[in-house]
Amino acid sequence: MSTRYFSAPGRVEIGGNHTDHQRGRVLAAAIDLGTEAAASVNSSDIVRLTSAGFCGQEIDLSDLGARAGEKGTSAALVRGVAAWFRDNGHPVGGFDAKVSSTVPVGEGLSSSAAFEVMIGNVFKGLFGADVSPIEIAMAGQFAENVYFGKPCGLMDQTASSFGGMNLIDFRNFQKPVVTPVSADIPGYCLCVVATGGSHADLTPEYAACADEMRSVAVCFNKEHLGEIDTDEFYASIGRLRHLSDRAILRAIHFFGDNERVSKQAGALEKGDIGEFLDLVVESGRSSLAYLQNVYSPAAPHVQGLTLGLALSEKALAGRGAWRVHGGGFAGSILAFVPFELRNEYNFIMSDIFGEGCCRFLEIQKEGGREVHYMK
Repeated sequence: MSTRYFSAPGRVEIGGNHTDHQRGRVLAAAIDLGTEAAASVNSSDIVRLTSAGFCGQEIDLSDLGARAGEKGTSAALVRGVAAWFRDNGHPVGGFDAKVSSTVPVGEGLSSSAAFEVMIGNVFKGLFGADVSPIEIAMAGQFAENVYFGKPCGLMDQTASSFGGMNLIDFRNFQKPVVTPVSADIPGYCLCVVATGGSHADLTPEYAACADEMRSVAVCFNKEHLGEIDTDEFYASIGRLRHLSDRAILRAIHFFGDNERVSKQAGALEKGDIGEFLDLVVESGRSSLAYLQNVYSPAAPHVQGLTLGLALSEKALAGRGAWRVHGGGFAGSILAFVPFELRNEYNFIMSDIFGEGCCRFLEIQKEGGREVHYMK
């Protein structure tokens, strides 16, 4: 069978920190790092994956039940995406694929989402599945939640699947509204800085953010904060103190950041880059003070993210923007750096966090897709 080529990008979160799982809004963009596959149909029900430096994997699609022994593996993601396709009436089948990726693992750029979206596009392209970009994103989230064992929202997969920069409104989880936003930020480069630290033991911290926000929503007989009127929330804070002050502060962050996403998109659309950058910094400070996801309370002496933010504020001196990136507690920060300060910023951060900690990225227009090369 002929070989066909598929690709999906990683992503950055630019606005809306821990808002997606509460039926809120996010501003996210695809980046110029991605996962690719050269794939061809085989005559079996087996998916065979090979990649440079790793032994091959075989996933038998005749049994699409979740397997405990596969949790945390790429095999689980393939099986989970295939299960979503088949459960929703779309064809799947066996294929052989050589996979490669430039999305680094563990730096908050969504290597898993890129892989899931790429696999979804392989099934779509090779077997004629009639699926939209948002359905491919949903297949990836399902695979990650149920098969891989990670309780993620839908932002990463949606950003990867659509490409470009988008305001994504998750008021309706089943039908999120994806609105393209201008990605033109002249004079600045986008940088993600890996500050170190492991995400291995942080699942309880991520879960607590969502759980505490939901505990506030329950007081209004709702499941998510996005279903609550902002003014009603503020008028009711006095009767919420029985929960915990941190839960209330995290809700305050949600309402503020949810509104900031719309303001950020509006600033970009009208070309007001100064306002946009100010809002990015506001978002980061809200995460630091109210969401409180820049370090783990279990290890207060390890604060790479906070240190990275403090150094960015001093280095950029009001000429750019900086914020925590993604889930937080460890990992990466995001910065918008003036082109003329790029080398200086890279030197300062590399001196503290190690050579190669800075990744200067471009926003990629294309999302998950089949790639047609010129012959």
